[in-house]
Amino acid sequence: MPEKDTRKAPARPVGRCEDCEFYDYDEDMDAYVCQVSLDEDEMVSFISGNTGRCPYFRFYDEYKSVHKQI
Repeated sequence: MPEKDTRKAPARPVGRCEDCEFYDYDEDMDAYVCQVSLDEDEMVSFISGNTGRCPYFRFYDEYKSVHKQI
């Protein structure tokens, strides 16, 4: 009997847009938008709020620059 493959796929980043460094306020649109150039499928997910598995998610640490200055 062949062995079952128990390896897991690499975990994709999970997070809320509000915590992402690419989620920024656009003054022209008067709204928060994703600054990543999304393809059509990714844009549909973004607009529908289904962003829990975004491959571009990068946690925004507002104190990161302060740590570098110390």
